[in-house]
Amino acid sequence: MKKYILITLIITLCFSCKQKQEKQADVKPLTIAEKIANAHGFENWKNVSEITFSFNVDKDSSHFDRTWIWKPKTNDVTAINKNDTIIYNRAKIDSTLTQTDSRFINDKYWLLVPFQLIWDKGLTISEPTKEAAPISKTELNKITLTYSDEGGYTPGDAYDIYYGNDFLIKEWIFRRGNVTEPSMITTFENYKDFNGIKIALDHKKGDANWNLNFTNINIIN
Repeated sequence: MKKYILITLIITLCFSCKQKQEKQADVKPLTIAEKIANAHGFENWKNVSEITFSFNVDKDSSHFDRTWIWKPKTNDVTAINKNDTIIYNRAKIDSTLTQTDSRFINDKYWLLVPFQLIWDKGLTISEPTKEAAPISKTELNKITLTYSDEGGYTPGDAYDIYYGNDFLIKEWIFRRGNVTEPSMITTFENYKDFNGIKIALDHKKGDANWNLNFTNINIIN
């Protein structure tokens, strides 16, 4: 009887181990896009019902800003600038809203580019390499994002993303139309945490008194 119980126990343990191994085998390793997005708090995005932010550009003594309120679950957008306020839904865009929506997409991209790696379609992401970053000259990890020539407001663009071993983005190069020469190079710095979502507030050029920055950020869950 004892021998029977022992054999049964061994069989049960072997079966349990096999099931555990199969479950572990089913777990897929995270992609580079997922690792970068998660480092910036992507797992908390599902809780967000509304985000407000002001997009600013400061160059020498000049200042430009516009403010957005976005409800991602319904895709309702409010655009606020000095002249007027426009409220629209991204599922119902006509020719009168194209310019406003293209500005929203641009500003949101700067704000949440780590998440765009997951959201965007028609996007090719290269394998990571090690390279010196263009501004800091620090050796960082680099991937290149290349968008297809179809769809979106700026098809065919490319971005070289430089990120640390913590998977936080440190710098990037924007190349319009995937040309070889950089169209713009900026930093990603002054990270702040908003309800578990990490956002770089400042984006500076290395050789100019220029700062694209975000203020008035408020995330509501």
